[in-house]
Formats: sequence, structure tokens, C-alpha cells
Amino acid sequence: QHLETVIKSKIPGIQSLVNKTVSELEAELNRLGKPVTADAGRKLYTIMEICRLFNQIYKKHLDGVAPGGDKIYNVFDNQLPSALKRLQFDRQLAMENIRKLITEADGYQPHLITPEQGYRRLIESTLVTIRGPAEAAVDAVHGLLKELVHKAVTETHELKQYPALRVEVTNAACESLERMRDTSKKASLHLVDMECIYLTVDFFRKLSQDVDKGGNPTHSIFDRYNAYLRRVGTTVLSYVNMVCASLRNSIPSVVYCQVREAKRCLLDHFFTELGAMEPKRLSLLNEDPAVMERRTALAKRLELYRSAQAEIDAVDWSK
Repeated sequence: QHLETVIKSKIPGIQSLVNKTVSELEAELNRLGKPVTADAGRKLYTIMEICRLFNQIYKKHLDGVAPGGDKIYNVFDNQLPSALKRLQFDRQLAMENIRKLITEADGYQPHLITPEQGYRRLIESTLVTIRGPAEAAVDAVHGLLKELVHKAVTETHELKQYPALRVEVTNAACESLERMRDTSKKASLHLVDMECIYLTVDFFRKLSQDVDKGGNPTHSIFDRYNAYLRRVGTTVLSYVNMVCASLRNSIPSVVYCQVREAKRCLLDHFFTELGAMEPKRLSLLNEDPAVMERRTALAKRLELYRSAQAEIDAVDWSK
């Protein structure tokens, strides 16, 4: 009778432990998800649903809801302007280079090359250096977008269950970003090239007429010509600075399209390929063997604990 009393006193604790373990096992099984269905249509739907969840997480990063997307604005607000400020035009606007180009344009074959050509060559050789910062801005944004892909993949719990799908989604997203980067880089460089080729005429209408080239008649002809060349250098630098200020705003506008496209259609190409995939090739939902083993083991344990739970509940312990 004493033993029976002791056993009865332990029953509530055992019952509580069994109930707690059952709840924990059920929660773990829910987290692991259900086994993959054999139906091809269901598989395709599951893949699309997981990709949708990944896209939602990725957009949260880009929209600033989750951390990481704010770094993109740092490229536009700090990195690009700083790179433009660091550009050195000493070589292009050195007196010897100015003298060479102006002499060629104004002296050797004046019937073929007008004095304007000297300005044009100086401006083109100077502005072409902006291609470097423009490309760097595109590459920096691409690197950040790619980094956010890996973050979003890690944060999409459903992808952990399917290693093959995780790899495919990561690769598809990165390939899509690379295509967007190439398009953005091409557009940015076209923008710079356009500024190199097409000069703003209104700017040069304000220049002094060639008659001013004579300078102060009391100075020697060499001093007057050097002063003229310095004015040319100053004029070109002023024009280049004006263009840099313009590109500081227009390049981010072009590069931001890269971000917008990443948000809008990151996996569109992947979805197109997925739709054309044969049912038997939908092996992207092949689970991680470790997850499958874990689910099987948990299911067996849960069955045993539920059996114990039922047996304990079936006994009338009040007698």
C-alpha cells in the first residue's frame, strides 16, 4: 500500500513530463515540415511557395525593414561622390599636354582640325577617367545585392530542408544579378561616353572669343601664349567639374534601376525554366538525408510517448 501511494504521488510529475515531451516533439516535427509529396504539381507549387518566401525576405532587406539595404545608399551618397572628388586631372591638363593638343588643333592642319577640336580632345581625355568610378559604383551595388541574397537564403528556413533547391535559388539569384549588373554598367558607361562625345554648347558660348588669345600686348608672345594655354586648362577643368556634378546625380539614377529590377524580377528567369522543367526533373525538393532521418526518429519517439500518454490517461488513479 505504501508503494502504491508513492507511485501515485509520482504520476502527476510523470504525466507532466510526458505531455511536455509530446508538445516538444510535435513542435520539432512542425518545424521540419511534412515529407515531400510525390505529386509533380504539388512539388512545383511547393517550390514556388518557398521562392515567394525567399523573395519577401529579400525585399525586406532592400526596403530597409531588415538590415543591409541601407548600405546601397552609402554607395550613392558617399562612395561615388568621394571617388569623383579623388579623380586627378593633372596629366590630362598638364601644360605640355594642353600645348600639344592645342597646337595640333590650331596649327598643324587648321583646314582639317578647328580650334574647337583642341578643347574636345582635352575634355574627352579627362572625362573618360570618370568611367572608373561609374563602374566601381555598379560593382559595389552588385556586391551588396549579392550579399543580401545570401542573407535572405540563410533566413528562409524552408530552404534549409532542401539543399538542392537552396543551391539552385542562390545560383539563379546571383546569375540574375550579374545580368542586371552588366546592363547597369553598360548604361552608366554610355552616360559617361555621351558626356565625352556631346559637349554642352551653351557652356562654350560664354568663353572669350579667340581674339582674347592675344592677351596683354606688353607681354612677350611666349608669355601671352602660355597665359592662353592656362585659360584653356582652367576652362576645361571648369567644364569637367560641371559634368562631374551632373553625373554625380545621373549615375545613381541609372544604377538604382539595378536595385529596382532586383526587387521586381530577381527569380523571373528561374521561374521560366522551372515551368519548362520535366516532372521527373523536379528533384530540387530532394530533402537533406539528415532531415529525413531526424523526422523519422522524431515520429517514432512521438508515437511511443503518445502511447504512454494514452495508457497513463486510461488508468483511474483516484481508486
